[in-house]
Amino acid sequence: MPEVPLNFSISEYEERIKKTRQAMESEGVELMITVDPSNMAWLTGYDGWSFYTPQCVLLTATEGPIWYGRAMDAKGALRTVFMPESDIWFFSDDYVMTPERHAMDLLSQKITDQGWGSVNIGVEMDNYYFSAATFAALQKGLPNATFIDANLLINWQRTVKSEQELVYMKRAGRIVETMHQMIFDTIEPGMRKNDLVAEIYHTAITGADGHGGDYPAIVPMVPSGVDTSAAHLTWNDLPLKSDEGTFFEIAGCHRRYHCPLCRTIYLGEPPLKFLNVEKAVLDGMEAGLEAARAGNLAEDIIIAFNRALNKYGITKDGRSGYPIGLSYPPDWGERTISLRLGDKTVLKENMTFHFMTALWSDDWGFEITESIVIKQNGPELLADYPRKLLVKK
Repeated sequence: MPEVPLNFSISEYEERIKKTRQAMESEGVELMITVDPSNMAWLTGYDGWSFYTPQCVLLTATEGPIWYGRAMDAKGALRTVFMPESDIWFFSDDYVMTPERHAMDLLSQKITDQGWGSVNIGVEMDNYYFSAATFAALQKGLPNATFIDANLLINWQRTVKSEQELVYMKRAGRIVETMHQMIFDTIEPGMRKNDLVAEIYHTAITGADGHGGDYPAIVPMVPSGVDTSAAHLTWNDLPLKSDEGTFFEIAGCHRRYHCPLCRTIYLGEPPLKFLNVEKAVLDGMEAGLEAARAGNLAEDIIIAFNRALNKYGITKDGRSGYPIGLSYPPDWGERTISLRLGDKTVLKENMTFHFMTALWSDDWGFEITESIVIKQNGPELLADYPRKLLVKK
């Protein structure tokens, strides 16, 4: 077959595997089974829409990574991973969507045949893709193994980005800038919201600066009016109205690397409450960005952000940000560090975050956010788009 067009060098994949093996050793994991599509891609390069059936990557201290999945997806593995065909294992279609057997039954036998049936096996107990049936099948098929919850073991190895990863995220930043500009140029009262979302998707996939876009891990969040009081509503087929605000929580995506960016647009003359919230959020953003530097703690960003908000009589509870990078549905976050009080993770250079400074009240919501790269002397922005309430009259 033709040479596989890898997104990263072999040496970069080898470095990722080395880091993962070191983490496995420290946690007493002898065989790691990752079902997270993001972790699978990060370790091997695998990229396919096959996560609706069982699949995983296996890694030991000396063997692997080994891709395991549906037989019809094995060709997709051959076209995206760096490993040889001998490290691509698969199951036949009679294991697909049947109560009579499970793909992990066969994997358990393969693991036993490799002599790994009695080792400490790390699994991702709280991962979206690790089902109860998956765990039950592994427990039944590997009765002599000891299972260890290694839920975020690989995710934590992904927090500091390589230079090539940052290249892809900056390209995603150019894409999301183009998306927001298209929204502002196109939006108008009377336009059906689903028609606007169709244009958002078209722009996202068309890409920017000659680089094509990928599908984001989250669909556009575009509520209007009182619906903006809810953080995660998507869209409908109703017309946009004058004298309403709409926030756009969207991301550019390139080679599975994300750059989220949120902005709020008001159609008409914004009321005083919007202008006051805008000022509070922007002051909080500046304070938080000042604290977003290597050596500080994750919570330092939020302490500074909240201190600025408090001057306006505003308090925000909960998270105000999370790490971003390589991801698949249903989330573009990496599920490790949280920008919130109590998270004392030390910030390192080239960590990447979505600084989510959004506010929601009883009958309104307001979003202006930034995606950032941690640096020694302050953050680098992944996208450059006007940081303000956007008004279209």
